[in-house]
Amino acid sequence: MQAQNSVTHLFLSTGVPGLDEVLAGGLTRDRLYLVEGAPGTGKTTLALQFLNEGMRHGEPVLYITLAETAVELLSVAQSHGWTMDGIHIEEILPSEDVLDPEQQYTIFHPSEIELGTTIQRIAAAIERHQPRRVVLDSLSELQLLAESPLRYRRQVLALKQYLGSRSCTTIFLDDRTALSTDLQVRSVAHAVLTLELADQAYGAERRRLRVVKYRGIAFRGGAHDYKIIRGGLQVFPRLEAAASRVVSERRQLSSGLPALDQLIGGGLEEGMSTLISGPPGTGKSTLAAQFVHAATQRGEPCAMFLFEEARNNMLNRAAGVGMRLADAIDRNLLTIQQIDPAELAPGQFSHAVMQALERGVRVVVIDSLNGYLNAVPDERFLTIYLHELLTYLGQRGVVSIVVGVQQGMLGSGMTTAIDASYIADNVIMLRYFEAEGEVRQAISVFKKRGSAHERTIRRFRICKDGIHVGPVLNDFHGILTGVPTYNGTLAVAGDLPAG
Repeated sequence: MQAQNSVTHLFLSTGVPGLDEVLAGGLTRDRLYLVEGAPGTGKTTLALQFLNEGMRHGEPVLYITLAETAVELLSVAQSHGWTMDGIHIEEILPSEDVLDPEQQYTIFHPSEIELGTTIQRIAAAIERHQPRRVVLDSLSELQLLAESPLRYRRQVLALKQYLGSRSCTTIFLDDRTALSTDLQVRSVAHAVLTLELADQAYGAERRRLRVVKYRGIAFRGGAHDYKIIRGGLQVFPRLEAAASRVVSERRQLSSGLPALDQLIGGGLEEGMSTLISGPPGTGKSTLAAQFVHAATQRGEPCAMFLFEEARNNMLNRAAGVGMRLADAIDRNLLTIQQIDPAELAPGQFSHAVMQALERGVRVVVIDSLNGYLNAVPDERFLTIYLHELLTYLGQRGVVSIVVGVQQGMLGSGMTTAIDASYIADNVIMLRYFEAEGEVRQAISVFKKRGSAHERTIRRFRICKDGIHVGPVLNDFHGILTGVPTYNGTLAVAGDLPAG
C-alpha cells in the first residue's frame, strides 16, 4: 500500500483542505467514489470544491443533478464566494408534465420509462462535455427509480464501467433519503467517504468524516473533525502521534527563577509535559506564564491556548507581576489564542496546535485541562486525545505545560475532573495552607521523569515584582492537609515578609 501511495501522479486533489492528507494523497484517477451522509452534512459543498479544483487545473468538469436546480447550486457556490463559470451543470429533473393527470403512464410503470430516460441523458451529457471530473447528485433518485436492489446495482455498475472507460473521476453523492438503506454502492465504489453530523447538548454541532474504505491505499482511519465555513469544508485530520516520531537531544529550559529551577531539578526538559495542579487562585496560570516569559526572553517562540480566561485579562494580570508578555507578542515570539470550548472540535484544536508547531514554537501552554474537557463531548476519550497531543508535542521536543484546576480549597480530599497525572511527565503541585492567621501557598514537585528533583515543600508567593519561591517549610508538618502543625519558632527564618 505504501508503494502505491508514493505514486503521486495517479492522484487528484479533492480541493478540500486536510482531506488529501486523510486520503494519503488524494483520489486515484479514473475511479468511482461514494460520498454519503444525511442532508446538511456538506456533500454538495464538498462536490463543488472537487470540481472547482479540477477547473483550477484546466480540466473539463460536469455536475449532474437529479434533485437540485442550477439556481440552487449557484446559490450554494455564491455563499462560499465561488463562481460556477466553467462548471457544466446538467439538470435531469422531473418534467412539469408529471403534475398533469392526462400525462400519467397507464400501461408501463413510470420507473420503467423514467430510469431509462435518466440514464440516457446522463450518458448524453458526458459525451457532450467530455469531462475529467464528474459529480452525480444524488443516488437516492436513481435508487427510487430502480425500485429493486438488483436493477439498482446493475445500473450503478453500468455507469461505473461507462465513466471509467471515458477517463472520468466520478463522485456519487448519496443523501440516504431513499426508502431502503441499501449498501450496494459501497461494494462498487473504489472508496467510500461518510459525513456525519452529531447534535450537542450545548454549543455548535459536531461534524466528522470517516473513510470507510479505499482500495489499495493506506489512508488515515478513524473519525476526523471538519467544519463548513465560507470557502467550503475544512478537514482536521486525526492526530496520530505514532506516525510522527522524531528523535532529538533534550536540554533543560530554565524558568528564569533560580529557586524554582533548584526545586524542579534544573528546569523543564524539552519533549516533556508538565501538569501544574492546584485549587483556584493558587497561581497555576501565573506559574505557567513564567515559563513562557523566560522562554521569550531567550528568544524562543511560545504559544498559549486559553480555554477559560480572556486573552486581555491574562496579559494584564501577567503585566501586573512584571511579565510583559505583550512585548513578546509584538516581537512575534508569542501567540495567544482564546478558545471557545462550545464551538471548537477536538480535531480543530489539535490542528491549531500543529499550526503553532509549524511556526517553530518551543513551549506550548494549555490553560486549562478543565476547559479542554469541555471541548471534548465524549468525556471518556479525553485521556486518549490528551495523550496523543502531548506525545505528538514531546516527539518534537516541545515543552508542553497543562494547567489542571482541582475542586476544593484545603485538605487532601481535593479532586480533579480527570486524572492526567499519569499522562504528564512532570507534576507540579500548588497548595493553600493556614499559618499565623494567614492563608499561604506552597509549591512542591510530585513527579519528574527527566531528572532528579527536590522532594521538599517550599513557600510560594506572587508579588508585584513577580513570583517568589521561598525556603523549605521545615517548621511545618502536615502542610498538604491545609491546616499544618507548627513545630518551630514563631517567625519563619528567611521567609518573605507578610503583606
